[in-house]
Amino acid sequence: MPNRTAGIPWNLRLRNAVRRVDRRRLWIAGWLLAAAWAASFPLVSGLETHRVWGWCAAAGYGVAALAACGLPRPRARTLSLAAALTGAVALPFLYLVLTGRAQSEVGVIERSGDLMLHQISPYLELPRSVTDYNPYLPGMAFFGLPAALAGDHGWALRLLTDARVWCAAAFLLCLAAGRRVLGGGPAAPARTASYGTAMTVLVASPVVALPLCVSGVDLPLAGLCCLGLALAARGRPATAGLVLAAACSLKWTAWPAIAVAAALLGSARGTRAALRCTGTALAGTLAVVLPGAVLSPGPMVQQVLAFPLGSGEVATPAGSPLPGHLLAGLGTAGWYAAVGLLVCGGVAVAASLVLRPPTGAVAAADRLAAGLCVAFLLAPAGRFGYLALPLVLVVWTRLAAGARRPVPPPAGSAPHGAPAVPSPRAGAAPVPAPLPVPAGGVR
Repeated sequence: MPNRTAGIPWNLRLRNAVRRVDRRRLWIAGWLLAAAWAASFPLVSGLETHRVWGWCAAAGYGVAALAACGLPRPRARTLSLAAALTGAVALPFLYLVLTGRAQSEVGVIERSGDLMLHQISPYLELPRSVTDYNPYLPGMAFFGLPAALAGDHGWALRLLTDARVWCAAAFLLCLAAGRRVLGGGPAAPARTASYGTAMTVLVASPVVALPLCVSGVDLPLAGLCCLGLALAARGRPATAGLVLAAACSLKWTAWPAIAVAAALLGSARGTRAALRCTGTALAGTLAVVLPGAVLSPGPMVQQVLAFPLGSGEVATPAGSPLPGHLLAGLGTAGWYAAVGLLVCGGVAVAASLVLRPPTGAVAAADRLAAGLCVAFLLAPAGRFGYLALPLVLVVWTRLAAGARRPVPPPAGSAPHGAPAVPSPRAGAAPVPAPLPVPAGGVR
């Protein structure tokens, strides 16, 4: 059997071996860190859904770390990804959906869908408890329509009607569409495989796997924002506006995406494209939000604005020890200080869009992620889980933007700035390629 390393210098062989060892260690360390994070949920969380996910995910990540010991063999990578995806996504998702266990957000969405069918407005007039409050805009109720239409007809139907199923489907479809939008040419097989591996890791990671299994509320918002920015980067203002309108009709935290997309289009395509995207996004958002605002103006203001900001009649359960929440806990002055800092942060991000607008999908995603981080950190009420949205924006956009390669130039053409070498005529002797000139000139 021929030796594949024959003829390769020893230093290159050593460098390749070190890279393989470093990659293996990175995979093992990553899965072990995820396993430790998942194992903490059964110990510290009071939610049954979090505990179920934690036990399953910790086991899956542990098996994934063991399988990663066999890297760089392709079979070891496949087993590692399959173990993580099974333990962190497939098993807990199926168990929680089939048994009807979910965070309160899922029940809120499905009740909103039922209310929209009967009274158009998805808000209760007299909410009494935390679960009666609907902090989402009317567009979120569409994910609860399948459950409202089907009713409770057994565990098998839940796989088709549970709001988490539709939230996850919207998230994955938006990311798939966004990748096609950002791809400027045919995909290289190696880069396609790399993108598939990276996407599997992202979905199996706690950043996506936990919300996908227990609530799924922020996933369609993240997917629509990614797709909207991808469309804006490709110079499609009207389509980007429609996608962003869908995102902005779910939660008001998506509204900064319109400003980012407009700045991106304005710098690349001109003011007309930016106005077209902004107008389409605002008109689409109003078309979805306005009926609920007209029919239930008071409940909508109390539930969508006052309740998430911590100034409603019922205290919001979002109380992670973030800077804004800690300030708001100091009293009325602290609450106003948190809101003031939040406004100042928003003004700073808006000024950066004017002074230095983003020039591509990655830059736009970074700018939107920065604005959302400022909002989530300084809001009077927030959760650590909200930071998953900016993280998905930053990671996925880089994966999708680097997953394709440009179309190679046709035969006989020269790259920009290089002297053209004429193609040989039929029957003529081939033209030899110019010899490389060593550094320092010809000796």
